[in-house]
Formats: sequence, C-alpha cells, structure tokens
Amino acid sequence: MAHSVTTRVFAGRELIDRLARQAPARLAVTVFAGVIVVFTLLLATPWATASGRHAPFVDALFTATSAVCVTGLVTVPTGTYWSEFGQVVILLGIKIGGLGVMTLASILGMAVSRRIGLTQRLLTAAETKTTRLGEVGSLVRVVIVTSTALELSIAVLLFPRFLVLEDSPGRAAWHALFYGVSAFNNAGFIPTAEGLAPHTSDWLLLVPILVGVFIGSLGFPVILNVLRSRRGRHRWSLHTRLTLTTSAALVVVATVLFAAFEWTNPGTLGPLDWPTKLLTSLFAGVMPRSGGFSTVDVGNMNESSWLITDALMFVGGGSASTAGGIKVTTLAVMLIAIVAEARGDRDMDAFGRRIPRDTLRLAIAVTFIGASAVLIASILLLEITGWTLDVVLFEVISAFGTVGLSTGVTGTLPIAGKYVLVALMFVGRTGTMTFAAALALRDRRRIVRMPEERPIIG
Repeated sequence: MAHSVTTRVFAGRELIDRLARQAPARLAVTVFAGVIVVFTLLLATPWATASGRHAPFVDALFTATSAVCVTGLVTVPTGTYWSEFGQVVILLGIKIGGLGVMTLASILGMAVSRRIGLTQRLLTAAETKTTRLGEVGSLVRVVIVTSTALELSIAVLLFPRFLVLEDSPGRAAWHALFYGVSAFNNAGFIPTAEGLAPHTSDWLLLVPILVGVFIGSLGFPVILNVLRSRRGRHRWSLHTRLTLTTSAALVVVATVLFAAFEWTNPGTLGPLDWPTKLLTSLFAGVMPRSGGFSTVDVGNMNESSWLITDALMFVGGGSASTAGGIKVTTLAVMLIAIVAEARGDRDMDAFGRRIPRDTLRLAIAVTFIGASAVLIASILLLEITGWTLDVVLFEVISAFGTVGLSTGVTGTLPIAGKYVLVALMFVGRTGTMTFAAALALRDRRRIVRMPEERPIIG
C-alpha cells in the first residue's frame, strides 16, 4: 500500500514537472479548470441547494466558475437558492480562486512534491511580479497569511453591524465572514436575500466592504511592497506607484462621473439625501474595479453610466490581484507611451524610471486579446439572446473583467448564453494572465535581424 502511494506521488510529481517545463500556461489553466470541475460537482449535489433537489448542471457550473473566477455573476440567487453547505462551497471557491492561477499551481506542486521547482518558481514569480526566485516559496505562504488576515479584518469590522441586523450571533458572524472574503477577493457574491440595496446609507456596513474591495484589487505585490515599506526595508516600486496612482485616479473619475450622470435619476440617486448620494457614488466608483457589489439597481442606471462602467470593468484592477480586466498597469503603460509619443520622447519614463519597450508590446497584446474576447462573446450573445448591444456589452465585459455587476438579465439567459459567459469568465480570469506570463517567460534572441522600415501609421 505504501509503495503504491509513493509511486502515485512520484508519478504526479513527474507529470507536474513535465507540464511546467513544456507548457506552463497549460498547467495553470488545467489546475484552475480542475478546481472548477470539483466545485461544480459539489454544487450539483442535492444538499447544496435549499430545496434539497439537484441543481441543474448549467447553474452549478455557472456558479462554480463565477466563484472560482471571483466574478459574482449568478443565474440563481445565492442567499436563497443555495443551502448553508452550498454557500460554504461557494465561499471556499472564492478563497481558492482569489489566490490566483499561478499561485494555485505552485501550491499544488508543493502538495505533491513537497517543494517548488525552478519552473514553478518562475511561474509564481510571473504571477506575483516577484524577481527573487528564492523568495517565491515563502511568498506563497505570505500571500495566504496576508489575504486571510485582511479578510478576517474586514469580517471583524462588519461583525458588530451584522450583530445589529441579524437575529443571531451565528448568522451575524457567518455573513460578516462571507462578505469579508467576498469583498477582499472582489467576488461580489451576496449571501443575504435582500442584498445591499436596503443599506444604501449604512456607512458602517458599506465602507469596510468598499475598502476591502479596493485593497484586494491592488494586488499582492503592491500590498506586500507597501507593508514592507512601512517597516523601512523597502521603497515603493514603480509597479506599486503606477498601480496606486492609476487606481486612485480611476476611483475619483468614476465617482465624479457616476454622481454627475445619476444625481437626479429617480431610479438610482434621485430619492437619496446628499450624504447618501456621495456614499453611493463612491461605492459605485470602486465596484467596477472588479468588486461587483451594488447598492442601486444597475438596470435603472443611465446608458452613459453603463458605458463608463463598461470602460472601468474592462480595465479592472491591479496585476496579480483578485481583480480581473486588462489591469491598471496595462492602461498606465499605454497612457505613458501616448504622452511620450506626443512629446517626441524616445523613452517612456515614469517616477524617475524608464519603462522597457517590450512592456508596451505586452500591454498592447493583452489589451488586444481582451478586446477580442469581448467582441466574440458579444457577437455570440447578440445572436443567442436578441438583446440590445448595450445590455449585452455590459454583461460580457462584467464577465470578462470578473466583476459581477449585472443589469439584471443574467438569470434569464438561455442555456447557450450561460455557457458563453462561463467560457468568458474562465478566459477573463486565466487567459490574459497566462498569456502575459507565457510571453514574459519567452525572450527569443535572434542572431539575424531584418532591415528596419517604418510603415505609415494613422
């Protein structure tokens, strides 16, 4: 028996090492897909639903993908359709998915081989933007400890408020924990039947959630860099400065625009007093970064607000974060390149540092891949549903950016449409990230270079 177990362990180790060497992106995607399959099977069991009946396979798959990809789009209401067991499964899916594809692959490697190999260190380094390979083993543990500590901190802040709102300390603790994990991981899942709409003016409830979403969307490299800088051992890196600056700017712009477009809208901000309008606008400005929570009916928002939200959801949050999208550093690099080109500068400079040209090429590639995924999914849903472009585009970008905001039509999707969004959530969470990691690990050195010639642009 012991010999058989040892043989299986070595076989698993050899398989992982071989996949990591030959197809690192395939390893990460395979591991992530395997996790989704496991959670789909768990949610398909009769004890996962409140009714005690088997959930339809497409709804179990959709919910499992949405949880593991920390999206938050749902075809059935989380708080009433799923049982306590089902909600625990969803929470575990959010927690595991939030750790990231590459980090998850490294954890699997540790579990099977009791070590992290060089290739897996490279993979995790690419995901977490860490350059010291010797630190990756400890970094995985730091990521788990740090994320768990932040999730519990949010839950502790929420617990007193839920203690007032709920009828028992146990339910208050459960909802505080669920919202804490869901907020930090930018998942957008809501365990309460009524959601956050009845609490539009509740600062004690909404502020910890929006702060948790913002911190989670920054990314582990930024969080760790800031924490280490406070101890006087490190300075802020260029990645940290770009992420914080761009994120703050996007939140301010989104808050101002949402308030401007919705201030008199009777379906959103219109009936509220001005302090509640400010809180709601700030909440709505943070959530498109991939949070997915909402205190107003998104379906009642003006189309101009939808369009601004589409743009913010497509950008998403920070690299190696729980957020989706093309990432804020991708946007920052392209904006810096535009400014440099307008000035006639040869180099792209920011915060006293020069950004390499290959970073711009990578940013363009990631953006094009993301836009292509959105375009294809939008065409498919337009043909499947017959809905208008504005509604389809909102749902598609929300799925790609793993945001979870919806105009309210996700539950009415045809089965084929649900499968389209399942694929898009998976691509949105794994596609651009693994594509970027694969390109970052490839650096061909050509001996012979072609003659240079400029085509006409514009």
